[in-house]
Amino acid sequence: MVNDPSTWVAVVNVAIRVILIFLFSRIAKVILYRLIDHFANPKSSKLYKLRSRRVQTVGKLLKNAASYVLNFIVILLILGEFHIQLAPLLAGAGVIGLAIGFGAQSLVKDIISGFFIILEDHFSVGDVIETGKFKGTVEMIGLRSTRLKSWTGEVFIIPNGSIIDVTNYSVNESLAVVDISIAATQQLDEAMDRIRGTLLKFEDLNLIGTPELLGVQTLTASDVVLRITAVCRPNTQALLSRRLYAELKKGLEAAGDPRYAPALERTGG
Repeated sequence: MVNDPSTWVAVVNVAIRVILIFLFSRIAKVILYRLIDHFANPKSSKLYKLRSRRVQTVGKLLKNAASYVLNFIVILLILGEFHIQLAPLLAGAGVIGLAIGFGAQSLVKDIISGFFIILEDHFSVGDVIETGKFKGTVEMIGLRSTRLKSWTGEVFIIPNGSIIDVTNYSVNESLAVVDISIAATQQLDEAMDRIRGTLLKFEDLNLIGTPELLGVQTLTASDVVLRITAVCRPNTQALLSRRLYAELKKGLEAAGDPRYAPALERTGG
C-alpha cells in the first residue's frame, strides 16, 4: 500500500482538506471577532442605547463562545475526514454530559446564574457592587464566577450561583452627605451665609450641580449641626465628601470662626 500512488493521493487529499478546514476556521474566527468588536464598539453601544461596559462584557463572552464552537466544529470535521463515525461519539458525549449534569448541579446553577446576570444587566465589568459581605470593583464576569477587587486590593472570586442580592453603586448618580457643626453661640444666619458662599465657589470634576445647604440637622446646648448634600457621579460620594469638608473648614477659617481657626490664633500665640 505504501507504494500505491492512489494511497498517497488519498493522504495528500486528506491533508489538504484538513489544512483548508484550519484555514477557513481561522478566517471565520477573524470575521466573527471583527463583527463582535464592531458590536462592542462604544459608538455602537451609544447608537443602540446600550451601556458600553455591558456591551464589552458581552463581547468578551461572545468571543469565548465563538472560539469554543469553532474549535468543536473543526474537530468534528477533521474526525470526519479520517472516516471516524461521529454518531456514536456524539451519543456517548450526550450520555456523559447528562451524567455530569446530575453530578454537578452547582456548576449548572452557576452557569445559569451567570447567563442571567449578563442578560439582565445586573452589573458590568468596571462597576462597583456589593453582594453579601463582599464589596469591590468587578474585574471579570464569567459564566462560572465573578471576580471582585476591593479598594484595599483584595480579590474575591464569587460563584455566580451564590450571588443573590446585589447593590450596584455605579448605575445612578450618588449623593454626598456632609454634616458640619458650628458653635451654638454663633449667629445661625450669618454662619449659613458663609457656608453657602463656600459652596457656590466649590468645584470638582465629580460634582453635578451646586451643593445644597439643607439646614439644621441636630441641635444641642453647645453645637448646631448643619447638613449639606451634593449630587455627584456614581460611587464618588466619599471622595467628594472629603474635599467638601476641607473646603468648608478653609472657608470657616477665613471667616474667623473660632471653632475652626488655627490653634495659635485661638490661644493668642
